[in-house]
Amino acid sequence: MRPTSLAHVRAAVRALADAERAAGAARFFKTGPGDYGEGDKFLGIRVPDLRRIARASRALSRNNTLKLLRSPWHEERLVALLILADAHQRAAATEKLELHRAYLANTAYVNNWDLVDSSAGELVGSHIPSLGMQRLQRLAQSASLWERRIAIVATFWTIRHQDFSPTLVISERLIDDEHDLIHKATGWMLREVGKRDVAVLRRFLDAHAPSMPRVALRYAIERFEDAERRRYLSA
Repeated sequence: MRPTSLAHVRAAVRALADAERAAGAARFFKTGPGDYGEGDKFLGIRVPDLRRIARASRALSRNNTLKLLRSPWHEERLVALLILADAHQRAAATEKLELHRAYLANTAYVNNWDLVDSSAGELVGSHIPSLGMQRLQRLAQSASLWERRIAIVATFWTIRHQDFSPTLVISERLIDDEHDLIHKATGWMLREVGKRDVAVLRRFLDAHAPSMPRVALRYAIERFEDAERRRYLSA
């Protein structure tokens, strides 16, 4: 039976709870005191199962989907984001903008890297061509680690559409960021640019490699030959 209410969706999620897997997820996503995921709670459910529940829950109302997004349980938040991203992909232009705004109003609940990475491209990045860079720049300047990650990961959408400028602009803005999760995401997006146009990546690295965090640089040059990697690492 397809879940048609918030109670049904929650029941479908919690029926798959696994305490041992939950304990492992809590360690993996760094939920201890002072860690980036401090206080997050896990039920211990595999992502393919959560994607299956999300697909079966397309009929869930937006209001109830947003309630699900505000859950204390990580997996319920992920299901909500998958539902929102799927709805956005299928929506008309006006509804896309409404979903985009709803997402930005609830970034406090998009509060771990997998939640960002499963949603930012579709719900934020796809609006860059029509809305420009202003909102993305604000996210990149946020005090919130997760909003900054949204800013850079959102540019995956424009990368896939052969527009690399947003990635380069936000990457430059985040070069001085202090958090490892931003370094990794920035290097990842730059590597994706390089997959499509390595000359663009090389120009960026020629200008910025000496000041880039080591993690970001290593991610960005991962596909280079050994000699070129060594040259950039020694810059």
